Amino acid sequence: MKKPFTIELFMPDGDANTLKIINKMDWTGLGLEISRVAWPEHRNRDELKRAGIYILIGYKDGDDLLPSLYIGHGNGIKKRIERHYKNKPFWDRVLIFISSNQDLNRAHITWLEWALIQQAKSAGRCKLDNMATPHKPRLAVAEQADTHGFLNEILSILPLLEVTAFEIPKKIEQLEALSLKVKAENTIVVPTQREGFKQVFLGEDCWYAIRIAGGRLNQIKYIAAYQTAPVSAITHIAEVASIEPYGDGKKYKLNFASPAKSIQPLKIGGASRGIMQSPRYTNYVTLSKAKDMSDLFSN
Repeated sequence: MKKPFTIELFMPDGDANTLKIINKMDWTGLGLEISRVAWPEHRNRDELKRAGIYILIGYKDGDDLLPSLYIGHGNGIKKRIERHYKNKPFWDRVLIFISSNQDLNRAHITWLEWALIQQAKSAGRCKLDNMATPHKPRLAVAEQADTHGFLNEILSILPLLEVTAFEIPKKIEQLEALSLKVKAENTIVVPTQREGFKQVFLGEDCWYAIRIAGGRLNQIKYIAAYQTAPVSAITHIAEVASIEPYGDGKKYKLNFASPAKSIQPLKIGGASRGIMQSPRYTNYVTLSKAKDMSDLFSN
């Protein structure tokens, strides 16, 4: 059973985008978040001389759907991050966790690194930049219990820093097929490019990464694919079995109940202009009766 807790965030610069110091009540740990641009200014902080664990976070490419993470440890964290500042240009912030009473030793931080890497792999919501995974170090039973407790404290803090890459996605199971008479916007139409359509929509029986307003999550029962030029038409539809968070932001992955089925292509009609660049919502019955895309959307 999860317990309530209190977090204290202190911004020494008066700027939440440069440095945060994170304190959690009744915890012997301490967290810091430092932006890459602020690293030269804060690299000499006393906390960085201690043993601890750190997570580099960023995107390697502007088109990446998933964030890249590098998880590391060090007896003196400063030296490790200094090296990454020079050699790993992808990260734009680093999260650091140390013990406020300096109780963490090399075995503890190696275990924490191992555990965080395993958790990130299980969640599947990031791209790990780690080339190798450390072996699980042997700890005495009492030490492992304490270190596991330290890990749980870190995992409870990360979502407050908008880091969800370690959270196992919880699927939202969709309702049974809605009555054909229901006029709710139970169908999301997504633009797809040729490669993604073939590899993901048809090949993986799912689609990601889509921004969906929270109020619509339980309404969506179908997903339709609009293939961009040269097709320029809605060509396939699938029933949605579940929806789950995807990546490190407010985006989602839609899992199909069965492979997508082809439909009579719906092209852009005379009442519609331009091309479809973002998801739109419509009703399944409306889509099944439509002659072209101008029949689908109310605006």
